[in-house]
Amino acid sequence: MSDITLGRYRHYKGGEYTVIGVAQHSETGESLVVYRPEYGTRELWVRPLAMFQETVETAERVVPRFQWVSAD
Repeated sequence: MSDITLGRYRHYKGGEYTVIGVAQHSETGESLVVYRPEYGTRELWVRPLAMFQETVETAERVVPRFQWVSAD
């Protein structure tokens, strides 16, 4: 499985999330980031690791989809 720093991240649109770890899809073997939003009901979510770590293009510049903020 791939490494990712655990802790708090900020989404490029502004929300904050805590990364719990990385899970492996049972059928495909794909690495999935397990995380929860630090707002609302705080339910667990998963997103492909590659998507979590990619960059996105905004009107101003290219930025990480999720930027590491701190260890939680």
